[in-house]
Amino acid sequence: MCHDNLPLLEVDNLSVSFRMYDKAFEQRDLKVIQDLTITVNKGEILAVAGSSGSGKSLLAHAVLGLLPQNATVGGRIFYKGRPLDVENQRKLRGSEIALIPQSVTYLDPLMQVGKQARGADKSPKRLRRQREVFQRLNLTRQTEKLYPFQLSGGMARRVLFSTAIITDAELVIADEPTPGMHLDQALEALSILRELADKGKGIILITHDIDLALQFADKIAVFYAGTTVEELPVADFAKGPGALRHPYSKALWHALPQNDFMPIEGFQPYAGDLPEGCLFAPRCPLKTSECEAENPPMRKLRGGKVRCVHAS
Repeated sequence: MCHDNLPLLEVDNLSVSFRMYDKAFEQRDLKVIQDLTITVNKGEILAVAGSSGSGKSLLAHAVLGLLPQNATVGGRIFYKGRPLDVENQRKLRGSEIALIPQSVTYLDPLMQVGKQARGADKSPKRLRRQREVFQRLNLTRQTEKLYPFQLSGGMARRVLFSTAIITDAELVIADEPTPGMHLDQALEALSILRELADKGKGIILITHDIDLALQFADKIAVFYAGTTVEELPVADFAKGPGALRHPYSKALWHALPQNDFMPIEGFQPYAGDLPEGCLFAPRCPLKTSECEAENPPMRKLRGGKVRCVHAS
């Protein structure tokens, strides 16, 4: 039974490991996500930001149960208050939970894109909805009859976007949905996501384009090295470092072109060589011995959540 006051999606201390073989053909588990936590409520867009390799796309695949067979998943995922186990993932995937994949190779090369966008639903309502979304994304009626190889990169991206949007999904996970689109097309695409959220849907917007996300999202989750370091209202990120809680979030803000465009020293650690304690500690100007003892838990602070013992 679903209660309206419960989050639509709750990911609690998610971990993902892959069984790997080293040069001596010995097995080992490579942990690529640990202690990853997010919450998505009905009617909101959660933007997920962070550098490449921070676990953003893996989160999407873990929620949908699309990880390879050598993956081991820990932690808890709840959808409408119920555990999202393998059986529920299979049942809800593509119906109540929809994915806009990052790669256009998800399109079937042997099927016309109009049919792909409509899916198995052959009703007049679905056809009307598909044509409405195509029109808003500047895709003509003729586009419906084309195959993926006949599309430009931007057209393929818009078709892929439409396949999830025309469904009745309650939760839409959009994994980098706008690269390859012109700015006006990207704005229209995100406007559609905003409209879905305003109708009570939940949206996870995985993006590198923080500036664009700020115009449409309600909250931002900041990922680093496979964990969540901060979850905050979008207004706080727009205000700047003084409103942010985690040192990495502040560094991310300073690295944006319209701000200082200032990088920090060091690199995000490789999953096979993670530091002890806080994962950001080797690059953090606030580092103390306490930071190296353990990776701190997420805690509530100033209307958001943060994983840092020094945040105030």
